[in-house]
Amino acid sequence: MLKFIYVILMNLHKAPYMIPKMRIRANHPERYTEEQRYALVHHVIYLMNKTGKITTKAYGLENLPEEGGYMMYPNHQGKYDVLGIMYTHKKPCSFIMDAKKSHTVLVREFCDLVQAYRLEKDNPRQGITIINKVAKEVAAGKRYILFPEGGYKFNNKNSVCDFKAGSFKIALKSKVPIVPVALIDSYKVFNSFHLGPITTYVYYLKPITYDEYKNMKTQEIAALVKERISEKIQEVQS
Repeated sequence: MLKFIYVILMNLHKAPYMIPKMRIRANHPERYTEEQRYALVHHVIYLMNKTGKITTKAYGLENLPEEGGYMMYPNHQGKYDVLGIMYTHKKPCSFIMDAKKSHTVLVREFCDLVQAYRLEKDNPRQGITIINKVAKEVAAGKRYILFPEGGYKFNNKNSVCDFKAGSFKIALKSKVPIVPVALIDSYKVFNSFHLGPITTYVYYLKPITYDEYKNMKTQEIAALVKERISEKIQEVQS
């Protein structure tokens, strides 16, 4: 949390320029391509990382499918998770997040720039609508991030909680590859009391194809993805 405040304060002088620029591009997708909006996302994350002395290293980029859409399912550690993934993921991608946390400054701009979906956790009907919309978009070639844990604990020390089976309905409906993503030390950025330089790690694991999971129940898929992420975190830390 202290790092978040520090990064905001260090970039405060840029806010009168950057936030309106983000707002304009977000409000006019007809004038700015998906690539142009995503490039701005990259630039803003770069500025935040530079002033906050945050380094994010990515591994397994060769595992990302070159063609078509796919779903990325990472473990969830904190506010920096989406930024770390988008910063290392070259092609435009979007995400689904808790609506209640999506309306603060910068978070709102990031959401709107990549046309993220805001999930109302107490509204099952809206959740079904989002599942169907995202499944259709991913089947058509888009790439999405969805955190199957649904939330995170402050300063979680790289622990992985149970994955919610319903998160994988999108993959089953869209029949696209599932890319497990292991995040390590991401919590240190904005969800700990760490103030010094920080290095976080993003591991893109081997995709799970539709043929591999099509006959599995969502609970089985959730367990499989969690297992692969947990194994990678244990491997790296051992």
